Amino acid sequence: MVPEDIKKSINQLREQINYHNYRYYALDEPEISDAEYDRLLRELIRLEEKHPELVTPDSPTHRIGAAPSEKFTTVKHQERMYSLENAMDEKELDEWYERLLKSAGEIGKNTGRPELVAEPKIDGAAVEIVYQNGIFTVGSTRGDGVTGEDVTLNLKTIKSIPLKLISRNVGIPERLDVRGEVYMEKEKFNELNRRQIKTGQEPFANPRNAAAGSLRQLDPKITTARPLDIMIHGLGSVQGKLFATHSESLDYISKLGLKTVKFLQVCNNLSEVKKYYQNLLGKRDEVPYEIDGIVIKVNDLELQKRLGVRTRTPRWAIAYKFPAREETTQLLDIQVQVGRTGALTPVAILKPVRVGGVEVSRATLHNQDEIERLGLKIGDWVAIKRAGDVIPKIIKVITGKPRGKKNFTMPGICPVCHAPIVLAPDEVIPRCPNIACPAQIKGTLQHFASREAMDIEGLGEKIIDQLVDKKLVLDPSELYKLNLEDLLTLERMGEKLAENILASIEKSRRPIPARFIYALGIRHVGEATAVILAEAFGSMDKLKQATKEKLENFYEIGPVVAESIYNFFHNVNNKEIIDRLKKFGVEYQPVSKKPAGPLTGLTFVFTGELAKFTRSEAKRLVQEQGGKIASAVSKKVTYLVAGAEPSSKLEQAKKSGIKTISEEEFLKMIEK
Repeated sequence: MVPEDIKKSINQLREQINYHNYRYYALDEPEISDAEYDRLLRELIRLEEKHPELVTPDSPTHRIGAAPSEKFTTVKHQERMYSLENAMDEKELDEWYERLLKSAGEIGKNTGRPELVAEPKIDGAAVEIVYQNGIFTVGSTRGDGVTGEDVTLNLKTIKSIPLKLISRNVGIPERLDVRGEVYMEKEKFNELNRRQIKTGQEPFANPRNAAAGSLRQLDPKITTARPLDIMIHGLGSVQGKLFATHSESLDYISKLGLKTVKFLQVCNNLSEVKKYYQNLLGKRDEVPYEIDGIVIKVNDLELQKRLGVRTRTPRWAIAYKFPAREETTQLLDIQVQVGRTGALTPVAILKPVRVGGVEVSRATLHNQDEIERLGLKIGDWVAIKRAGDVIPKIIKVITGKPRGKKNFTMPGICPVCHAPIVLAPDEVIPRCPNIACPAQIKGTLQHFASREAMDIEGLGEKIIDQLVDKKLVLDPSELYKLNLEDLLTLERMGEKLAENILASIEKSRRPIPARFIYALGIRHVGEATAVILAEAFGSMDKLKQATKEKLENFYEIGPVVAESIYNFFHNVNNKEIIDRLKKFGVEYQPVSKKPAGPLTGLTFVFTGELAKFTRSEAKRLVQEQGGKIASAVSKKVTYLVAGAEPSSKLEQAKKSGIKTISEEEFLKMIEK
């Protein structure tokens, strides 16, 4: 029996990682550092490996990133684009190498140590470009690894990408999918930021964010004005050409006119890789673009294929990260921010210092426990680290410098509305209970208007701040009372922008059911749970009337989530807001019940790696044909579909008498 605190930790980690995936991949506005994200993901991987019975098909460990933005059409990659396992120190690199040698030996490739290739890890945006008979036909972002956003027109603005490959007596294959990183050189990035500031626009946080944001502009003219470049570092699908090694493939495609990754080195052993790492680390600041480590790959492509992949990373490659950039500065103050759920978070106010080419004046502190763990006092000198991140982190107090005198404790009242703070028995984060708190209102409106919710374009943070400060909008329903005159009272608001915002608000009056439920901001209800609720209840009236017991009966909704949903709809203020939204014509239409399909009444659990489907594809197929998906083995499960390297779910199913079928049998069932 898995302890409840382990289950809770896993669920919290998944929620955090999904949220940060959304901030990073969909909004290009990350809130935590790469190192902090890696820590969350590694902890989730560790817990899931220890408790495989808790692994779910939609766990972030099965994903590469977030879903593509709905502003672009999607492109399915012919071969999946995987992310890389990270080695944060030499010990983790050695462990990876030992696993590599063991795997190579097990598949009969133990006639020597495999040749490796080392190359810089460029800190940019991953893309794939498809050439058909030498002609650039489509370009896409990595997206979730299976499908990405179609950014063909934007990629075509990058002058280093040939629209037609050059044949230099090497022949052009029928299809060539190349993969690389779109980036900005550091000096060009600084020049871009100087232009941004001069024209009254916000500067970009770092070159990676600038590159990713430029690549995802709807207007290619904006992308054209940005100094983007690209380095190709690998291949996807290739038809009409064979290669023996990775280094040979890059040499070949460079002859076709593509810009390939520089400083590549073939290494005979791990010792040579480590020397390459140290050499490049010493030259890091001399490289004209940001690099945050090196990538190590098995050079033999046939061996790569035979080694295969794990759930989300290839076994034949790893990223060996550089140490996070660190600087020393003074802690001037600690201020408390209030989020949309009322959560109070302390933020360090720092004496401005440049870290990794970006001026830093704030750092996250998470909670009071973190402050006490660090032993922080206001006035201390601290070490902060940043590896291309937006929000840096304090890692330690510098004890050799004069210490601060003032201790910090979390306030007993909300710093925004002055309501008394509450702390639930099972939580460590204090909260403001006042739902009319301006800080919560702003956060609620930002969530309500976000792309994954009501998708109200143009209604960004600065505009929402003004709307709340001027008391023009104090809850989501009041967005639908806004008129042109209201918006024109805001700073930097032109008539065209105001008209566009009003048009987007008008468009949102008939939302997709699941999006509307998600937009309400019910605690513990993410996008997936919102879909379940929309399908289960069909209308808002039925959902509002649901009891805790009825809510708990639905797949993936446990007691905590059920209580949160129930409490939300029984809160007087929330009920009034929903009623006002309905009055303004904002309510999703009743969901028509899906006709029975061939899998109606059947519930499936998946374990192991599937060859023909991703987990999300298999799940969608089951749901489209009337079936249900479960995350764990129970008496409600009809079939367990077992792929390669199944988890302990297979044994559990056998003991429970649940029928186990192969992927081939599942495919035949779907086809029928």
